[in-house]
Amino acid sequence: MKKILFLSNTANFSKFNIPYMRWFKEQGWQVDYCSPGEETVPDCDNQYSISIARSPFSLKNIKAYFELKKILRDNDYDILHCHTPMGGVIGRLAASDLRKKHKIKVIYTAHGFHFYKGAPLFNWLFYYPVERLLAHKTDVLITINKEDYERAKNFKAGEVVYVPGVGIDISKLETQLFDSKMKQNDSVVKTTQEQKLKNELGIPLDAPVLLSVGEINKNKNHKIIIEALPDMPDFWYVICGRGFLAEKYRKLAENLGVGNRLVIAGYRNDISAFYNMADIFVFPSLREGLPVALMEAMVYGLPIVCSGIRGNIDLIENGKTGEMVENSPSEFTAAILKLKNDPKLRDFYTKNAAEAVKHFDLASVELEMRKIYLREMTSG
Repeated sequence: MKKILFLSNTANFSKFNIPYMRWFKEQGWQVDYCSPGEETVPDCDNQYSISIARSPFSLKNIKAYFELKKILRDNDYDILHCHTPMGGVIGRLAASDLRKKHKIKVIYTAHGFHFYKGAPLFNWLFYYPVERLLAHKTDVLITINKEDYERAKNFKAGEVVYVPGVGIDISKLETQLFDSKMKQNDSVVKTTQEQKLKNELGIPLDAPVLLSVGEINKNKNHKIIIEALPDMPDFWYVICGRGFLAEKYRKLAENLGVGNRLVIAGYRNDISAFYNMADIFVFPSLREGLPVALMEAMVYGLPIVCSGIRGNIDLIENGKTGEMVENSPSEFTAAILKLKNDPKLRDFYTKNAAEAVKHFDLASVELEMRKIYLREMTSG
């Protein structure tokens, strides 16, 4: 029986691999999964937990290397598909000698290189040579945005390909989409569900809402929007996500006098209700691969204000599908107030964005991934 192992160093990453895991099982393959082990992964035959850590400087990764090497040797896999930065590093190092001995094919999906236009010098000095070197140990290097693809084409991987992200199930999101904003005489009538959510969060029913979705960390840069709130007295800011900076951001909001207008909702299973409740989606990230949350906002018909960074520029065309700004409170404030005061512009952006996001539909991405897998399954 043919075998494939999926590997990542991040919990809850399996959701992106499940469609392909199911597809491999349909082809009669044994499908295994390896990660730090904080999740129960469905649709796999065997699940392995190793000591892999997100930080490249963690000593746990030395142990993880030997743990993974044993798993690979014991199971004689035909394909190893690595995800996430340290998953890519540990996976390709552990499989290095097996590429010749066992003919294992190594696929690595780069979900956004740490070296990018505007990245700190350290990132270029440390991460760039690592990725360039490990490309020699990679049969297929998959990039998910155009900037990474153009750079990776100079690497010596067996094959470098561009796939537009992990895909977004547009049809599924559209079935969840409900018309929460019915316009009557240019006024917005809130549905019972939206009223219920606003009541739960303590938001006045007539208050406009800014929404961000993502882990609360330095990279997601929610701080920018909090710092902009004093100049937008009508708006409330809702963050769906959790992370180590949550309490720090609450204190920042209190110090700025806007603590009553910041809602950190944590991880939510009813995320569609938040998209429908919001008036504008804000996305001030410093670094992205190809952001799923931004694609979801496009499907749900939210006008978007985002930072002009790699990944975001693959999705949003400034002045056509949204507002793309420099990462400063004043820039976000100006764009948000511009959208607030121009309903025709909001409609123009959301209609164009709904059309543009179709390019990133899960069905198209799955088709491209299956082509890659089939090439590796049949090549010698």
